[in-house]
Amino acid sequence: MYHKPVLLNESIAGLALQPDGIYVDATFGGGGHSLEILSRLQGGKLIGFDQDDDSLPNIPKDERFCLVNRNFRYLIHYLRYFDAIPVDGILADLGVSSHQIDSAERGFSTRFDGDLDLRMNRNKELTAKTVVNTYTEAKLRDILHYFGEIDNARKSASALVSARSPKAINTTSDLKSALQHCMPRGKENQFLAQVFQALRIEVNQELESLREFLEQSEKVLKPGGRLVVISYHSLEDRLVKNFMRSGNMEGKAEKDFYGNLRTPFLQISRKPMVAGEAELQENPRSRSAKMRIAEKL
Repeated sequence: MYHKPVLLNESIAGLALQPDGIYVDATFGGGGHSLEILSRLQGGKLIGFDQDDDSLPNIPKDERFCLVNRNFRYLIHYLRYFDAIPVDGILADLGVSSHQIDSAERGFSTRFDGDLDLRMNRNKELTAKTVVNTYTEAKLRDILHYFGEIDNARKSASALVSARSPKAINTTSDLKSALQHCMPRGKENQFLAQVFQALRIEVNQELESLREFLEQSEKVLKPGGRLVVISYHSLEDRLVKNFMRSGNMEGKAEKDFYGNLRTPFLQISRKPMVAGEAELQENPRSRSAKMRIAEKL
């Protein structure tokens, strides 16, 4: 299976689907969420986005569906092109797909030895290999600290710079070897996951893309339309939470003349939804998923 969709039933329920509505699956991937949405539409339309060419074979043969082979940061541009504004609902599952993780040559997993790539869109030039071999020590430290939330980011950045001097860091194994003395004992896997997360975010401009996507979602949703976002780490979840609560990424409360809180959304759930025990047993990769739902006012 290309990817087992996380929180499938909960996310579809969160969209409050209208059979004749226009919807967006901003992270098409294996098509699991899209197929479930299509099964409930009657005369409606679904537009998917995915920048990874590996997702193209998963396109369903359904005239109500079209896929945009681009990053979801171009949401408003393509919805205008398809004359699909306003939309009734938007779903985004921000996680790395099982297919990407299990493809050793993509470099997304610490379990395999593969090329240090980490690109979601393999037509882009910047790879994780370029990052670790050419970025300054200060820039590597900042990436590891802010994107990976690594405690010993300074030591880790120094280790990477030292390791790349005699020989370039080309593979995931090279990266792990370069950082072997920086890994906290007993937490090696967690540390490596944070390093890979930091590099992946930098390579794919994930947080910048998410900010742009969220801002555009407000502009394209109709009043009463739903925004459903599934995130997998605190950096993503913080942006989503702040945006749904206050309409901006900083979470700054803005009030009108009368002192009422101004926000473009109504939060459907104050706390994020998480996978239940049954799903965790069936799909362990859902463990870190947090889903938030908001309705456009």
